[in-house]
Amino acid sequence: MSPEVIALLVLGAVFLVATVRPVNMGALALVATFIVGTFVYGMSDKEILAGFPGSMFVILVGVTYLFALAMRNGTVDWLVHAATRAVGGRIVLMPFVMFLIPAAITAIGAAAPAACAITIPLALRFARRYEINPLLMSLMVIQGTTAGGFSPIGIYGVIVNGVTDGAGLATNPPLLFAGTFAASSVLGAAAFLLLGGRKLIGRRHESPAKPQAETVGAAVAGGTPAPHHPGTAAATTTTQDADQWAEERPTLDVQRVATLVGLVALIVATLALDLHVGFVALTIGVLLTVAFPATAKAVVDKVAWSTVLLIGGIMTYVAMLEEQGTITWLGRGIVSIGTPLIAALVLLLIGAVVSAFASTTALLGAVIPLATPLLLAGDLNVTAVVVALCVCSSVVDCSPLSTMGALAVANSAEEDRERMFRGLMAWGMSLVLIAPAVLWTSLILPTAS
Repeated sequence: MSPEVIALLVLGAVFLVATVRPVNMGALALVATFIVGTFVYGMSDKEILAGFPGSMFVILVGVTYLFALAMRNGTVDWLVHAATRAVGGRIVLMPFVMFLIPAAITAIGAAAPAACAITIPLALRFARRYEINPLLMSLMVIQGTTAGGFSPIGIYGVIVNGVTDGAGLATNPPLLFAGTFAASSVLGAAAFLLLGGRKLIGRRHESPAKPQAETVGAAVAGGTPAPHHPGTAAATTTTQDADQWAEERPTLDVQRVATLVGLVALIVATLALDLHVGFVALTIGVLLTVAFPATAKAVVDKVAWSTVLLIGGIMTYVAMLEEQGTITWLGRGIVSIGTPLIAALVLLLIGAVVSAFASTTALLGAVIPLATPLLLAGDLNVTAVVVALCVCSSVVDCSPLSTMGALAVANSAEEDRERMFRGLMAWGMSLVLIAPAVLWTSLILPTAS
């Protein structure tokens, strides 16, 4: 059995064991990386650890640390109220606002993780306050982030257009942007319809759902609050609490103003100056801690350490596969398939599967060159295949093992993280199968010569 096959089988075993046993998948993946790297690939410890995603570690720690501070000092509550007032109190509009904000940010050239990291903590706080399904809000942010990324000046768009131009493939950048934006919009609409969005129609912030954040805020999978029976003391109490909260208008104090300045600095530094979002967030968080130590107690405990371990372990294993050429080996095997249409379908599947566990940015730079020999043969429409590859490689970013999905899990309330992880995993893995089939049928098959 070849090393490539062994490594892929071990990866499947990691997912299986972590599913049936209560063990952190990241810890299991790190053990698998050590065993496979040492005894199958003959790698040294230094070579194995070189694949650990230090950048992702800093992003997750920095962002969750900063927004934990912002939640403790009331800044996030103030922002939630401000966002509510901006849409006239129409709760139903907020999921779409959380779709459009990151779409605009990535469309002008921001990195997708930065746009997601800035937006998703606010989206989840809003969901928690108004008992909106947090899975819905997370998916709207993630799909919005993807929707803007393929603009001609977006990072994804620049990568894809540069790679195709270098390979001598004639593509249509505006059509690539339109196609990927449309696909992300359809998925956002599907999430809205399937995950409780219709229940928001007609709701306004003057009469929010009962804010039982610790018990009801819950239903990540279904978005349905726990039932309450009229006439009971509990129902009366929670109604009074809801009315009281509805009348709250958080005000700005020195600490909240300082936090808002820090958040603006985060946006400017990451989007305009292209600085690392994790380092910037951590720097701002530390400065706020030094300035206002009273509200910073136990904030480090709010960092999503289990998520950090999970993502770090899986990404280290995938990095090992990439370093040892296993991913390339898999791609070459696909392109060697005799029938172009079948090869294209398999390539879409590989793009979706790999992107669900690895960097979309890195994958886009690799998967299109793998498809180049297939596209140069002239049997398939180049633009259709490129659009399909880009959509399949990006819509699965909601996987909790991908950067943006990991941010959603990390910024969820502690009691919601397991449900969020499972919800994103189910949604993302469904798209791994559905997206290639739909795009192959609707784009590639009709345009093939």
